[in-house]
Amino acid sequence: MSKRVAYLGPAGTFTEQATLKYAADAQLLPFASITAVAAAVGAEVAEEGVVPIENSLQGSVTETLDLLIHGPPIFIRHELALPIEHYLMGKPGVEVEKVQVIYSHPQALAQCRSFLERCFPKAQMVAALSTTGAVEQMQQSPTPAAAIAPLRAAELYGAEVLARHIQDNPNNVTRFVVLGHSDHNPTGGDKTSICFSFAEDRPGLLYAVMGEFARRNINLTKVESRPTRQVLGEYIFLVDLEGHREDTTVRDALEQVRGMTSMFKVLGSYPRMRTNPHPKG
Repeated sequence: MSKRVAYLGPAGTFTEQATLKYAADAQLLPFASITAVAAAVGAEVAEEGVVPIENSLQGSVTETLDLLIHGPPIFIRHELALPIEHYLMGKPGVEVEKVQVIYSHPQALAQCRSFLERCFPKAQMVAALSTTGAVEQMQQSPTPAAAIAPLRAAELYGAEVLARHIQDNPNNVTRFVVLGHSDHNPTGGDKTSICFSFAEDRPGLLYAVMGEFARRNINLTKVESRPTRQVLGEYIFLVDLEGHREDTTVRDALEQVRGMTSMFKVLGSYPRMRTNPHPKG
């Protein structure tokens, strides 16, 4: 039996494209939200799940970060990147100048902000759970509407493409992660994601943690923070670093950090991306 992989659906989303890139022969299971994908993996409905975690224009996908911090005990086991190309589409025969409502996922709307402000300054922007879900909402709209989605969504749902490549930046790339019940074995070219917080707020705490990695010459590829969701002004720090949690040097650093923090969690170790998602030629 083929592996079951959950993804942010329905069919036609960018996450489906990323999932096909990762596991073309898998049994793909679409879910309506990122949280539902994680829940499917946690409940063993699927062996793995694919969700977006970061976009080159809009930054981190906070729903994914929050479920990794607070959600079921699942781990990142792979990462992959996908170039993002947005298309404006509508019902066949729709007149562009009469479009009053535009549906899409909030990330897609934000990634096309300049185009929308320039070409549809009076249109109402409506958030959808997914880009493909936006196409379905557009088709059911009683007023002239359009949707922003991948080209595959137009093909699947019989929509007419009104404009192509409408993203604000041509170098628009989304990073996806594959979630599972365990992370990946060491490959020699890995990345580890962790999160941690402190019980108190005083000068030098974060600096001391960063020093544990610096002294061991461990490169940090990303550092950011998220609210704890408990007390205003308290934060959880998320760090991506080069190396696998089982590497001696990384393991020693993580043990030191664990002892310096009130909450510490390894989100996963996994093969580091090496290829350019925008190949030349």
